[in-house]
Amino acid sequence: MAYHFNTFSNGAALAEALASKVAQALSEAISARGQASLAVSGGSTPKAFFRALSAKPLDWGKVTITLVDERFVPETSDRSNHALVSNGLLQDAAAAAKFIPLYHAVADVENAAFAATMDAKEISQPFDVVILGMGGDGHTASFFPGGNNLEKALDPSAPRSVITMEAQDAGEPRLTFTFSALQDARLLVLHIEGDAKKPVIDRALAEGKASALPIGRVIANAASDTEIYWAP
Repeated sequence: MAYHFNTFSNGAALAEALASKVAQALSEAISARGQASLAVSGGSTPKAFFRALSAKPLDWGKVTITLVDERFVPETSDRSNHALVSNGLLQDAAAAAKFIPLYHAVADVENAAFAATMDAKEISQPFDVVILGMGGDGHTASFFPGGNNLEKALDPSAPRSVITMEAQDAGEPRLTFTFSALQDARLLVLHIEGDAKKPVIDRALAEGKASALPIGRVIANAASDTEIYWAP
């Protein structure tokens, strides 16, 4: 599908603009369907966005939040995306939102993926809002180049589910929603910051469906247009 590139002078301006855009989408979803769903990404990039969004006046009790992907680590780990969301987004009025984690304290990552898939059935599809991030290697969600389940994860005909991913640069085993579960969000956003990532996304967009970078394939194959938010 198409994409729209939104450029901001700095991360603070981006965070406020993106928070306003997402809050509007969530509010419209609540008005239309009585509830709203939001899937967010981890890492350091969304911290300011999380703070800005948590301050928005929404009926947060009608919002369900989950993660696009997660490491197979408990919330007590400093590498937990759950912890990042708890400390940054689920604050103030936004603490009233329902949060559905991907990590489960079970024997292995495969069992955790199954449990997360079952939990996600509570969330109506498609997601109202999905916020993707991107690494310097072009990965998004846990769709890592060379990942053991990459082709399964990117298969648009695969069931909507949470699957596992292991890759050389991924660190811990990962849990990730499949592309099929993310690509038709009513608002699909790629949030990236930093000069170093600009040539990566430019390459991915130029290569499109044939890209060696997972983010290029995601944007090119998504059913929804992608709103790209970038600041240096």
